[in-house]
Amino acid sequence: MSKFEVLKRYILLLIGLFINGFGVSFITKASLGTSPISSIPYTLSLKFQPTIGMFTMFFSILLIILQLCLLKKNFPKQYWLQIPVSIVFSYFIDLSMEILSFLQPDSYIQKLIFLLMGCVILGFGVFIEVIADVVMLPGEAFVKSVTITFNTDFGKTKVAFDTSMTIIAGILSLIMFHRLNGVREGTIISAMLVGFIAKMFKSKIGFLEDIFFINNKRVNVTK
Repeated sequence: MSKFEVLKRYILLLIGLFINGFGVSFITKASLGTSPISSIPYTLSLKFQPTIGMFTMFFSILLIILQLCLLKKNFPKQYWLQIPVSIVFSYFIDLSMEILSFLQPDSYIQKLIFLLMGCVILGFGVFIEVIADVVMLPGEAFVKSVTITFNTDFGKTKVAFDTSMTIIAGILSLIMFHRLNGVREGTIISAMLVGFIAKMFKSKIGFLEDIFFINNKRVNVTK
């Protein structure tokens, strides 16, 4: 893979990270819960001073540490790139939350519309990230580490991971607020829709990958 192609892929990843951050923020602003991977950082941000972006960064570092514990000597050097990627992604979440600060949906219908729009945005961001094909975000990388260590199915492990994140966020919410705060039906809806939407983009406009990368002989540096 040429240096120019590597550069294009990282530029595309940067664009994908911004879109992902915007999608997470859009879902969060709907006030119906947030995406499963962001549920713990968001719930904590409702109680403590650090922003959802900062808590996302702390949580990402924790997931990277857990990957190290699972893979040990088999931890790929490329996985260290998750650290700067996590920092950038966390910054984009806070930036987009600031950009969308004017959004204050009142009715449930408005909230549901914003939630669905956020799912579409996040799904498109995931699609872009997949096309870039260079570095996984810590959530997906952790799931992959689990599948490698315990020889489990990625899809089923991802569902179990998202479910666990949602349950933990719910427990934290009950402890801190004595009610569910930050984890609602929107969390379940986004968990169900985002992956499906990303696959839809792949099937409908996946040809953009071949247009963007004329030389399609690439090496997935995350594997």
